[in-house]
Amino acid sequence: MSSPSSDSDQIETGGETPSRSKGLIARVADGLSDPVLRALVAATAVSRIGRGVFLAVTVLFFTQIIGLSPAQAAVVLAVSSGCGVVGSLLGGWLADRWSARRLAFGFEMTGGVLLAAYAFVGDFVSALLLASLSGFFDSLGYSARSAIIARGFAPDKRVHARAVLRTVTNLAIAAGSGFGAIALALGTPEAYRVVIAGAGAVCALGSLSLLRLTAAVDAPARARVTEQLTETGSIDTQAAAAASAERKEWNRRSPWRDPRYLLLSALSAIFGMQFGVAELGVPLWISEYTNAPDATFAVLLIVNTALVVLFQVRASRGTHDVRVAGRVTMIAGWLMVGACLIYACAAGLPTWAAIVILIAGMITHTFAEILSQAGAWGLSFELADPVRAGAYQGVFGMGFSLGALASPIVVNATAITFGVAGWAMLAAIFLAAAVGIWLIARRAAASATPAPAA
Repeated sequence: MSSPSSDSDQIETGGETPSRSKGLIARVADGLSDPVLRALVAATAVSRIGRGVFLAVTVLFFTQIIGLSPAQAAVVLAVSSGCGVVGSLLGGWLADRWSARRLAFGFEMTGGVLLAAYAFVGDFVSALLLASLSGFFDSLGYSARSAIIARGFAPDKRVHARAVLRTVTNLAIAAGSGFGAIALALGTPEAYRVVIAGAGAVCALGSLSLLRLTAAVDAPARARVTEQLTETGSIDTQAAAAASAERKEWNRRSPWRDPRYLLLSALSAIFGMQFGVAELGVPLWISEYTNAPDATFAVLLIVNTALVVLFQVRASRGTHDVRVAGRVTMIAGWLMVGACLIYACAAGLPTWAAIVILIAGMITHTFAEILSQAGAWGLSFELADPVRAGAYQGVFGMGFSLGALASPIVVNATAITFGVAGWAMLAAIFLAAAVGIWLIARRAAASATPAPAA
């Protein structure tokens, strides 16, 4: 819940095509030959295990151990998402001004410490404060890592790197959820607090791998507007003017002055609400409208994770090309329409039929998720100004944070409130967003194509 090439099993590395005879392990090794990717994979694998532990126990810890009401727990999670919006924007801004690798390390380490601190929460106020800080620093770290990816890889390797990291994230969260099940099984306050403290420690340890990154992933140094002297000691007005002009040009290249990128971010945020459909809409739909047992949702999560792990990397091939990225996003839009309608069909069916329909809906939904993410990554990198990579990735990440914040409201106001008609509303929303993204990609590709010679 988190255009493929003709040979989808090939991993592109350094412009060389690996042989078809290479096995899976060899191909994975080729994909991790880049030291930047290795460091990011190591950090992600460790930190997301800790995050998976926390995700598995969060809601029950808030309600059963601390004693928060469901409404209070929802407020805590919503505020955390809201602070994440600010963190996403600020993280990208900072990554254009200071060392992205040091910022990422500091933010990840702080996030791990804050996660561990949940073990000592005892009431609504402390949970709200900690959730605010945790959501803020988690988003700061994500934006810093996005800036690292934008600068640390060639254009045709960025989406691949992002896909690898998402695959690792899914595997690590699944493993972490297994550890979280220990606390759920024991059910004691002590078990919850020990597991949460351990999860925070693991997240903090994951940040250490980021120290292996080199200065190549940092933003280039910017000219400072200061009085510059000539060899004779007089003020070099030309040099000062040049530095001032360079700084003004840098400020001009802001994502906030790029309407196309702002629209892309907004439409991607709307389509990103499909995560809210999976995390909130589907379990509520199962519980309130279908005859499927509540445990069906756990099966759907397993299906989702397995498909993402198996197909995310290969589905991302070629999406550094904006035309391909737009095309796969359009396909994702139609798949999301299908998923919404399939979910709707599960209402009122016998138990076995409802389960089958829900699994079919999740399979369709997951491929929509996989393709939409591949397209979003490609467009977010390729349509960004490389000089302001951090700021652009921050704005794009902020859009996703806003989508995550809005999705519970939108999903509840459509599918959960109006049933089948609400699912049709959601389908129309996702299709409209996909069409908009496709049009942006199409026009960007057309403008980048050289005009034919007279």
